[in-house]
Amino acid sequence: MMLSFILLALLAHASPIKCLNHLQHKMNIIILAGQSNMAGRGGVVNNTATGVTTWDGVVPPECQPNPSILRLSANLTWVEAREPLHADIDYNKTNGIGPGMPFANAVLGKDPKFGVVGLVPCAIGGTNISQWQKGEFLYEQLVKRARVAVKSGVYRAMLWFQGESDTVNKQDADLYRGRLERFFQDFRSDLQTPMLPIFQVALASGSGPFIEEVREAQLKLNTRIPKVECVDAKGLPLEPDRLHLTTPAQVKLGQMLAASFLHSLCNNASHPTSRSSSLIISNDYGGG
Repeated sequence: MMLSFILLALLAHASPIKCLNHLQHKMNIIILAGQSNMAGRGGVVNNTATGVTTWDGVVPPECQPNPSILRLSANLTWVEAREPLHADIDYNKTNGIGPGMPFANAVLGKDPKFGVVGLVPCAIGGTNISQWQKGEFLYEQLVKRARVAVKSGVYRAMLWFQGESDTVNKQDADLYRGRLERFFQDFRSDLQTPMLPIFQVALASGSGPFIEEVREAQLKLNTRIPKVECVDAKGLPLEPDRLHLTTPAQVKLGQMLAASFLHSLCNNASHPTSRSSSLIISNDYGGG
C-alpha cells in the first residue's frame, strides 16, 4: 500500500518528459532537509470534528512551477518541481507549501542566468535532531539522495529547518547545539564538501517549552562553523496549530533564504558579480 501511495504521488506531481532537455547541463543542487516546516505545512488544516488533515491546494504565484526548477523524486529521478514538494518523501503526513519553491523562484527571479535549480527534498515531519545523526536512517537517506543528485549537477547549498521536536524536553534542548554541529560536519565530510554552504532557519515555534534554548543554539552556530548562515523565522505567521508556518509565511521564508543565499554568493570571492548584476558561479562544491 505504501508503494502504491508513492507511485500515485509521483504520477500526480511529476512531469519528467519536460525535464529531459535540462539534464545535459549541470544543475545547481539545493538540498532541503529538516522536519515539518521544511517539508511544508502551509495551507494544511486539521478538521477537529473529523480528525482529517487536508491541504487547501492553494499555490501562490511565488510557488508556481518553473521549467528551470526540478525535483529529485522519491524514486531518484528528476521531475518538474511542483507543490507539495515533499508529497512522496514525507508521505505519512499531509504536505502543503514549504520554503523550497519560493526560494528557487526568488533566486531565478533575481538572477535569470543562474541556471537550472535541482531541489532535493529530504525533510520528515516530527523528527528529532538525534534522528539526523550519522548512522541513523534519515541521515543515511539524506546522504544517498544528495549523492544521486550531484551526478547531474553541483552542490550549491543545503537549506535546513528543524528543531521544533527538540524543544519538548530540557535534555534535548541542552544537547541540540552539539548534535547539530556534529550533523553538519558529518554531512559535509560524507559529501566531501567541507565548505558546503548551509542556510539554517532559527525556529518560529516549537512543540515544547524550550524554544529559546534551541533558538540560541541555532543563532550562535555560525560563530563555530564556517559557511553556516542563520535566517530567523521568529515572528512569521503560524497556522492555527501554532506550530507550522502559514502559506504566506513560507513564501516569505523562502524569499529570505534566497536573499541570504544570493548575498552569500555575492560576498564570496569565488562568486564575483558581472556588470549586468548576474551572478557568475565559478566554484563547484562537488559534482559529476
